[in-house]
Amino acid sequence: MKYSRRKFMSQLGALGAGTSLLSLSPQVAKAEAKKLNPKSFKLTILQTTDVHCQIHPHDELFWENGKSVFRKTGGYSHLKTFLDKERAKAEHCLIMDTGDMFQGSELSVMTTGEAMVPILNEIGYDLYLPGNWEVVYYKQAMQHLLGSLHAPKICANMYHDLGDGKRGELIFPPYHIWTVNGVKIGFLGYTDHLVPLRQSPNYSKGIIYTKPEENLEHYVDVLRNQEKCAFVAIIAHLGLSQQINLANLPECEGVDYILGGDTHERVRKPIQAKYAKVVEPGAFGSFVGKLELTIEDGKVVKDDYELLEVSSEDNKPDPVVDQIIAQNELPFQEDIYQIAGYSTVPLYRYFVIENPIDTMILDAISWQVPEIDIVLSNGFRFCPPRTSPDQTGNIPITNGYIFDMLPVDSVIRTGKVTGAQISTWLEKELNNVFAKEASKRFGGWVIKFRGMEVKFLAFGEEGKRVQSVTVHGKPLEADRVYSICACERDGDPDDMLCRMRGVQDTKNTQFTLHHAVKNYLAENSPVTPIPPKSAVALDAPATLLTQVYGVDYEFR
Repeated sequence: MKYSRRKFMSQLGALGAGTSLLSLSPQVAKAEAKKLNPKSFKLTILQTTDVHCQIHPHDELFWENGKSVFRKTGGYSHLKTFLDKERAKAEHCLIMDTGDMFQGSELSVMTTGEAMVPILNEIGYDLYLPGNWEVVYYKQAMQHLLGSLHAPKICANMYHDLGDGKRGELIFPPYHIWTVNGVKIGFLGYTDHLVPLRQSPNYSKGIIYTKPEENLEHYVDVLRNQEKCAFVAIIAHLGLSQQINLANLPECEGVDYILGGDTHERVRKPIQAKYAKVVEPGAFGSFVGKLELTIEDGKVVKDDYELLEVSSEDNKPDPVVDQIIAQNELPFQEDIYQIAGYSTVPLYRYFVIENPIDTMILDAISWQVPEIDIVLSNGFRFCPPRTSPDQTGNIPITNGYIFDMLPVDSVIRTGKVTGAQISTWLEKELNNVFAKEASKRFGGWVIKFRGMEVKFLAFGEEGKRVQSVTVHGKPLEADRVYSICACERDGDPDDMLCRMRGVQDTKNTQFTLHHAVKNYLAENSPVTPIPPKSAVALDAPATLLTQVYGVDYEFR
């Protein structure tokens, strides 16, 4: 429909008596013309991911000029204020979260995720994707929690397991279409297909996961050619390396962007792969990814992306979300805020190889079970930093923060392995982190250990990365039997510890991870968990902040 000059002028009458087109400033005339021409407008997509139930503002680490700098960010009530500001500035806005909403804090564990539901609903998200940790309370709870959220959920690679290898229907719809002024934006969801390997196997029992490329081409065709979408985005929880790999596969042709999650990477400039651009907006509610699309005549003519920092100081807490948080936390706050001990150094988990948080955990387990030769701990990513001292001058470690570090309070399990088994396992674990092929990288950071010293080539040849291994100062012997301990994973075979198979004489101790940390702090606080260089990369710095390489990207 074309607007005549007379009709255009009449609709401007509301601006005031005597106002004419010629009397308007160019800026105002352009803005008014835009309102009357829905063929030219902008769409804003805001994304959070991997918040991990961090409901309060927290210390956040930034890497600036080769050094760590800490600022206060996040907090759901502050995030609500931030998102409302951005929503108010946008012509049209869609807000999404792409996973790990229900795992990561004591409040979430104590309420089996229920405390997060009213918070997320009040924030007003428009779309969700389940992350790899959404299964932490098992399938039925996952369906209940996600079903309790008001906005749509999508995922094209999670199916009901009917037993005997039979795949049922998709658990969630595969895609969502956002229509504005007749222009369709298609969102297609994929979560991590490696969940049964990365998480405790029983968590995802009853679910069959498939690789995205199994049906990606089909759904891109549906969105592009059947639904006539002007723009197609994958919302993903696969990890940055896997997302870059996906964007380079032919099946991804027709996809414009991958809005990713899982590895907590901070992509400030979109990574251009062969078929799509890839981004990921950090973690813990510290950042929001903002993608702005310019539409003209039904086509996307421009895309602008930026990573926005959610400063807790610059965003006042939203009173409604603040009240929901206070009410939900009240029954548990005495334990959450009880101080278990102190650290003299900042606690964080951002370096790929060794971190203060994992050093403290290993110190605690070694102290609790001193008879064990080698103590192992998974290479987790979750847990925001803690760097602010209290009146003692040291940094308090509360019971709640122990849950942040270790949301699953697993039993400490022991066993025996040969040096040869350890060598094979180390090579496999290092390849998980540093594989040359992005598709082979998965999981968290380098596995953590105490009692063993390993020198390796992070970017060396697969199967030949390990250069030397000693156990308590003596060279690892292939035929010698060593005692090890790690956390028990729900559903692992009896002969598996920390993804190491063929472990002999496995048995559970009387201690859980939380017991070990609390007991250790009670006897040794304040602690100074400086990484001891048990793991040393000969071709990478100890301050390595990402496992992604070969593309234009820097974590900061």
